[in-house]
Amino acid sequence: MNATAAAFKGNADIGRLLDDGPYTTMQKLVVFLAALSIVMDGFDGQLIGFAIPSMIKEWGITREAFVPAVAAGLIGMGIGSACAGLFADRFGRRMAVIASVFLFGAATCAIGLAPDVLTVAVLRFIAGLGIGGALPSSTTVTAEFTPARRRTLAVTATIVCVPLGGMLAGLFAAQVLPAFGWRALFFIGGTFPMALAVLLFFTLPESPRFLARHPARWGELGRLLARMGRPMARDVRYTDATEQAAETNAEKSAGFGALFSNGLARDTLATWAAFFMCLTAVYSAFSWLPTMLASEGLSMSVAGSGLTAYNLGGVIGALGCAVAISRFGSRWPLVLCCAGAAASAFALQTLNVGKETSLLIFGFGVHGMFVNAVQSTMYALCAFMYPTSVRATGTASALAFGRLGAILSAFAGAAVITAGGATAYLALLGSAMFLAMVALLIVRRHIPGRDVLLQRGRGQSLPGVSPPQGISQKRSS
Repeated sequence: MNATAAAFKGNADIGRLLDDGPYTTMQKLVVFLAALSIVMDGFDGQLIGFAIPSMIKEWGITREAFVPAVAAGLIGMGIGSACAGLFADRFGRRMAVIASVFLFGAATCAIGLAPDVLTVAVLRFIAGLGIGGALPSSTTVTAEFTPARRRTLAVTATIVCVPLGGMLAGLFAAQVLPAFGWRALFFIGGTFPMALAVLLFFTLPESPRFLARHPARWGELGRLLARMGRPMARDVRYTDATEQAAETNAEKSAGFGALFSNGLARDTLATWAAFFMCLTAVYSAFSWLPTMLASEGLSMSVAGSGLTAYNLGGVIGALGCAVAISRFGSRWPLVLCCAGAAASAFALQTLNVGKETSLLIFGFGVHGMFVNAVQSTMYALCAFMYPTSVRATGTASALAFGRLGAILSAFAGAAVITAGGATAYLALLGSAMFLAMVALLIVRRHIPGRDVLLQRGRGQSLPGVSPPQGISQKRSS
């Protein structure tokens, strides 16, 4: 028996084993698989945005006629987000991820057979259930396989795969649409996640923190920890001291009501508002940016490149913001990125869409950088705010509320493009991000910076700084 096993011969604190232990290759592989599921999530989720102009042209319909199909997908995402969180907290993160990925892959593939907009709407709703469910489930897997010192960057690197998937979708659409049409776009695009779901079924393990809460599965947990380089004694008993302490403070409340107990109500509501406004901006771009550019007289290839640039900027911005949060905490990086997103959207109103095309595309890349920096890192904020018992529910609930903003974008995007063209569309993007900034200023439980965490690890008390949710002040570094 090695030193690790001996140290936890009677009781093992799964929190300390994960948070204070090494970040092994096996853990990194799990995070990679979770990230890959989000790549497919972003890929399939944004195919519709590239395909809408071609579908409108083929069927001879207006932008407004496509609003129900866009809205149906977003409604499905909202329901999927809420249900997947509850499912993952009760039955496990693993099957929530696998089922979500397979569902949105199969539904996306079926869109290639759709004869009309109504069929597209039904299939987009079904795909939305999976797309919405994959996000909170996969980010929870990432958070619970990653040591605390690297969690913010790991969760953000997972979420940044949404714009990465969208960028790949843009490159994919640029090749497939001209040669094979929009039906092949969905046939091929839906096959990828279905194949990934099969791979995940055979390779993705259950979360160790979830297993620790179920004594009947401690044998499975012991085998998993051995694969993670933490072999344990066969008769060890597993606890999660920091999470149990958080639950005790919250009177061991669980489920949806726990999001409003123990002083969490203000942060929960403010985070919901931030998600709502940010997703209004994000999905106004995902669903309508190519259509808006096409309505301004730009070619289909140029219109698609606007969304590709938006997603490319999002990858850069999200990773940069994650590094800044690791160093300085989450409050000011998130607030400044919201301000940058609002300012860049309003600045784009000064450009001549027809004559300054290159600058316009670059500007959308900058705007996407700021917007996705906020959207991607807010998942890490949720992972910090809530304990294990409601972490998936808390993240999923914030995302589900945010999906209401995404649903709003389905109607608002088409309406503002019709009413005021590019100027009104950009005003919608800028206003939404300004309101997201206000909401994030209200949040109290922001992720602390590196210096604060180091001083806490040394047992120093900082004036005016409360201990983070789910982290014990007594734990040594």
